[in-house]
Amino acid sequence: MKIIALANQKGGVGKTTTAVNLAACLAAKGLRMLLVDLDPQANATSSLAIEPEDATLYPALLGHTSILDVCVGTGVENLSLVPGDLNLAGAEVEVARFENHLVTLRKVLEPLKSDPRFDYCFLDCPPSLGILMTNALAAADEILVPLQCEYFALEGLSKISRVLEQIRDSGANPEIQIAGIVMTMYDSRTNLSQQVVEEVRKHFASVVYQTLIPRTVRLGEAPSFGKTILEYEPNGMGATAYRALAEEFTQRESGQIRFVNEPAEIAQY
Repeated sequence: MKIIALANQKGGVGKTTTAVNLAACLAAKGLRMLLVDLDPQANATSSLAIEPEDATLYPALLGHTSILDVCVGTGVENLSLVPGDLNLAGAEVEVARFENHLVTLRKVLEPLKSDPRFDYCFLDCPPSLGILMTNALAAADEILVPLQCEYFALEGLSKISRVLEQIRDSGANPEIQIAGIVMTMYDSRTNLSQQVVEEVRKHFASVVYQTLIPRTVRLGEAPSFGKTILEYEPNGMGATAYRALAEEFTQRESGQIRFVNEPAEIAQY
């Protein structure tokens, strides 16, 4: 099982939207997915219409139970969830007191490595540079960065890159790298979106996914109904984009991706 952290310290960039919908699209392709909600706001949990109750990441993070005991099913076939809740805000302080606190989450996730139930584990990180996010970066095999097509996109990438360098230098995860950047909230009608994509591609080359996630109201509406975009509007722009992203993800994972200079078809919406 591979662990992938979806991380961006800036809020409102489509991070949870990407975590939930990419996981759902990969699950629809037959991959066995586990989504871990690390955000105290628990948006990934509510997006899947899950009431966390006692089965949440919090007790597992503090060592009170096994991560395997807090994995719950969702309404999506092949997609399981470790719910988050508001208690994770307190975990920021409690985990910081632990010895070798940077690797707390890695130790918590260790039982999953040998569990045959899952192919991938997505960590939906909080929008901050605190203990929970740094723990996710220390625990992950690689990082996927959702990046909005806005002015401060490169500045945000610079901050994440510096944090990753600190994680590597600390010895907590010496090999961790940004394996992918997903451009979100793309609007082909604006020059700004196109310029931001071009600038990010210029600096990060093939790390940037060719698939562009469009700005669409439906992607924002779906979580309020407790549904993924595949359930809420299966034939819409958002679902089309995330299916294309899932296809590109699997091609990259299998080493079959062919990098090109032109954006994917979804960019034309």
